[in-house]
Amino acid sequence: MMLTTIGLMSGTSLDGVDVALIETDGRQIRAFGPSGYRPYTDRERGLLRQALTEAVHLSQRDARPGILREAEQAVTLAHSEAVSAFTAQNRIACEDIDIVGFHGQTVLHRPERKLTVQIGDAAALAKAIHIPVMHDFRAADVAAGGQGAPFVPVYHRALAQSLGREGPIAVVNIGGVSNVTYIDGADTLIACDTGPGNALLDDFMYRTMNQPFDREGRLAAQGQPDHAWVARALQLPFFALPPPKSLDRNDFAALKLGAVSPPDGAATLTAFTAAAIARIVPLLPKAPKGWIVAGGGARNLTMLRMLRERLQPATVEAAESFGWSADALEAQAFGFLAARGLKGLPLSYPATTGVSIPMTGGIVARP
Repeated sequence: MMLTTIGLMSGTSLDGVDVALIETDGRQIRAFGPSGYRPYTDRERGLLRQALTEAVHLSQRDARPGILREAEQAVTLAHSEAVSAFTAQNRIACEDIDIVGFHGQTVLHRPERKLTVQIGDAAALAKAIHIPVMHDFRAADVAAGGQGAPFVPVYHRALAQSLGREGPIAVVNIGGVSNVTYIDGADTLIACDTGPGNALLDDFMYRTMNQPFDREGRLAAQGQPDHAWVARALQLPFFALPPPKSLDRNDFAALKLGAVSPPDGAATLTAFTAAAIARIVPLLPKAPKGWIVAGGGARNLTMLRMLRERLQPATVEAAESFGWSADALEAQAFGFLAARGLKGLPLSYPATTGVSIPMTGGIVARP
């Protein structure tokens, strides 16, 4: 049975809440509906940055000391406002939506400690929007020994199968962290985080230029990457690990560029993201023939150019060239995952998160 779902995503880049409607049975996508976006205010973004700093000390996933409680309330309110505006603008009645997939905001991801923390009050959200809300997608996987990330691969597979192209295909999502899904036919699905996405670059732009990100990669295009710095950074043990593997947004925060001009710094960090993605190729069964780039990084033209240089002779194309939405793809994915969760279908697999058996997940909060 097809379900009408709304997916919500607030990623590690801290830019805002993406909203997307899809019709799906959790296996195939029948139709893409509209999508929307509710940016975070400067105050909300500052609150979330504080929450990321304070979350480092968490030892219990449901604890909300200090600023984390305030941040959770802000996240919940932002998501409620995002859904309300989206349904009003698109004249969608609450009773026409079967389920909302609510990821929340990740503030800590430490799977080696069986700990992943996403803030956001699903019960309060369900009451505010008058629609059932599925949340806490990652907890069951982490509790069973999985990495709890990445979780979008099953959606990437559904999208890739609709293209009917010869594999292997790699779908790379460049958000705050970058993750890749390797698809080769119906049977082979491998996924992992590859390294930094936009997080280091965004933080650098914020510090040096007081801008949230490098729009279209314009600043990086004016600079020269420090290839020696990139090569040293790639010596970190994470990059040699085979998939599955996952990261916290701040895992590379200790890497320091030193005294560099803003253009050279942006170029170096963009090159690091591209090089980290290319570093996964020797760890895959076969080199992908084509790469599809989604997430905020798909709009960074310098990032795309660097990826093409490092991944040739494979093709590298932005997701939107296939009619996919670069911005709404992860939100769509959590609508898709909510449908799968309702039907008890797996959300994660041994080759995507390292869990021992395929795992379903998600908890439903009702209005």
